[in-house]
Amino acid sequence: MADQDFKLTEHQINFYDVFGYLSFPGLVADRIDEIVREFENVWVERGGGHYGKPHEGKARSCIVPFIDQSEVLCTLLDDHRILAIAKTLLGDDFNYMGSDGNFYVGDTGWHSDGGHGPNDPMHIKIAFYLDELTGDTGSLRVIPGSHRLGDHYAESLSGQIGRSPDLWGIHGRDVPATIFNTQPGDVVLFNHNCKHSAFGGSARRRMFTMNLCQRYPEDRLEDLRNYISGGARFWVERAFGEKMVNTAGSERMRHLEQVMANDGHLAELSRQARANMDEPSRG
Repeated sequence: MADQDFKLTEHQINFYDVFGYLSFPGLVADRIDEIVREFENVWVERGGGHYGKPHEGKARSCIVPFIDQSEVLCTLLDDHRILAIAKTLLGDDFNYMGSDGNFYVGDTGWHSDGGHGPNDPMHIKIAFYLDELTGDTGSLRVIPGSHRLGDHYAESLSGQIGRSPDLWGIHGRDVPATIFNTQPGDVVLFNHNCKHSAFGGSARRRMFTMNLCQRYPEDRLEDLRNYISGGARFWVERAFGEKMVNTAGSERMRHLEQVMANDGHLAELSRQARANMDEPSRG
């Protein structure tokens, strides 16, 4: 039975502020059977991936948006534990910014998911793991403190980590980092700026994420629209799927409304992206 009084402790809040991540072993273990079932169902219904191609184990396969494809997975945005985490770190009016479902393959090099400065709305990723993983089989690694853009340490790390063999004499897997040994039902969250990676993974490593952020102030809505534009590469015409919107109660809608009010340009961008991919190559 889930703890209905779940909330972040002061220690966890301070830890996140300094190091940029938090881990919640077994947070959704009580729901893991239905989560795994729905995860697999979405892939079957979508033909194996965003472009309708089955996962072949040669490269990452990704579906965006992901939890929006399942009414059951949509309710993760209503789960009191997810809400407690998000509201504590991002505010009661936080934005849901979308999700992605993945079959990962092999190594994922060091990278960040954003470059948000100290005066920008904070963005976080909540990752749900569906397989038992260790550092040798593709579990998540994060570098503590790498989220603090403008800090000398974070900036030095960002500029050098892509050349670790040349500059530090070590492979990416040997860069000092926190390694999460995960079990199905574990949840990890990290600031989008955090450097993270995975090494030694199989050809079918299951993971999906929810992306959340602080609500954008009115004078930063153009920045929000620019962020939303990134969804065009997945050929989506609206930021959210129909099931996410159609099953939303008032609480969930609060976390959808700002993005929905600012995604009107996405359909045309997606049309252009699709046309460019369909266009024969010329050389």
